[in-house]
Amino acid sequence: MKKIFIVAHFCSDFTSRGNNRFNYLASKLAEAGNEVHFFTTDFSHVKKRRRITENLNLPYKVHFIHENGYQKNVSLRRILSHRKFGINLKKALMSMSPPEVVYLAVPSIDAAFVTAEYCVKNNIPYLVDIQDLWPEAFQLVLKHLDFLFIGMQKKADYIYKNADRVIAVSKTYSSRANSVRKDTKNTLCVYLGTDLEVFDKYPVIPVQKKDNEIWIVYIGTLGSSYNINIVIEAIRQLYEKGIRGFSFQVFGDGPKMEEFQSNAVGLPVHFWGRLPYAELIGYVKNGDIAVNPIAKGAAQSIINKHADYAAAGLPVVNTQECEEYRDLLNSYKCGINCDVESSAQVAEALQELIENPEKKKQMGRNSRIMAEELFDRSHTYNRIVREIEELVR
Repeated sequence: MKKIFIVAHFCSDFTSRGNNRFNYLASKLAEAGNEVHFFTTDFSHVKKRRRITENLNLPYKVHFIHENGYQKNVSLRRILSHRKFGINLKKALMSMSPPEVVYLAVPSIDAAFVTAEYCVKNNIPYLVDIQDLWPEAFQLVLKHLDFLFIGMQKKADYIYKNADRVIAVSKTYSSRANSVRKDTKNTLCVYLGTDLEVFDKYPVIPVQKKDNEIWIVYIGTLGSSYNINIVIEAIRQLYEKGIRGFSFQVFGDGPKMEEFQSNAVGLPVHFWGRLPYAELIGYVKNGDIAVNPIAKGAAQSIINKHADYAAAGLPVVNTQECEEYRDLLNSYKCGINCDVESSAQVAEALQELIENPEKKKQMGRNSRIMAEELFDRSHTYNRIVREIEELVR
């Protein structure tokens, strides 16, 4: 039995079945006979309240580290809360006997930095898993304030430079880490994914579609990084052309939800809010077309919704600038790329799929093939487990 620490500031709650990478890996490593300790926050970033920390039936030990909490994702209070988490995490790590290896998530930078320092000081090998680029992700929202992120940038460089292995959710992110590393061989890209065997067992939740209407679906946060308005405007253009027989189904919530709802008045747009993952997928399986309207300048690359869209076999109308994802859609012939700020191109792409059912179905089949080859975590995540086991040996 080997002792393994997993440090992940952001992960799913432990009282319901989520689809988070680190919860999944913790279970797999523990079921293989390892002593796994999972360090995370006692504050739910999604629900903005304290987590349930008792009566958890898990094969690994969870250490809930206190932070003050916050209500706005982009705020000084959040920065201070993350710093508090880092301070308390450092105390928790130092109070325990050391592990053989540490698996470390980025973000947050505060949590990752104190953990990296702990590993370097105690000669403990660690793998860093880059889920998002900080501070780059903030620069879309906090423009012209780059001076605020100089310290965060230096900490990120330290984390990547000293890691024994780098895992990243995209080649885009692994390139960022390699820019400060001497040894770029120990870098592995493993896309975020879903367990297709489990995904396929989620039952379809029956819905009443008006005259077999086509569902255009979106999954995810309703915030500054996601340009839902461009889809709403595209739908308005289709309606003005007299095109009917479709609706836009939005799954998720966030700080811009009221703005999006206001802009969608009078159009066939339904906001479902945030649903448990299994229920979400049960509804999404009724979908026909997916949209991926990532805002101009956003730092996201390959993200969770890409895997879910592919697993559901949905063709994607995409505005995301990330060349890596655009190339995947092109190479698998499973989506249509549009300019990042062109509602006219989005409307044209949606119309093309609405009016050509066979093309829509073929792109959907290709999308599922992409899921089976790139996003089935029951296979792809085994690569991460092997990296951890190699470091332990």
